[in-house]
Amino acid sequence: MTSAMPGEILSVAIYEPLPGKEQESLTTMRALLAALSANGYSRDMLYRDKQSPSQYVLLRYWKSAEARRTAQEDPEVQRSWAKLAHEIKIVKVYEQLDDVDV
Repeated sequence: MTSAMPGEILSVAIYEPLPGKEQESLTTMRALLAALSANGYSRDMLYRDKQSPSQYVLLRYWKSAEARRTAQEDPEVQRSWAKLAHEIKIVKVYEQLDDVDV
């Protein structure tokens, strides 16, 4: 399993595409992830739940708290987030997860 690098912040979002918007949402998500990666804000992995195939799980490792703040102000990122608001329904978001030593 991939783990956070020092300084990274792990966030997890679980979402479902709105009816008839699955392909559109995947296209928008690709554009969002490309913008976040190209600008060095985060690294992301998108998964589909095998038991609930309508649900997607997005793991995002923000480079830092500053990278997250900067991404929130980036016009390209904002456009993708605004578009996704019409394409998906958020089920659950975990904004900041910490490692647990076991």
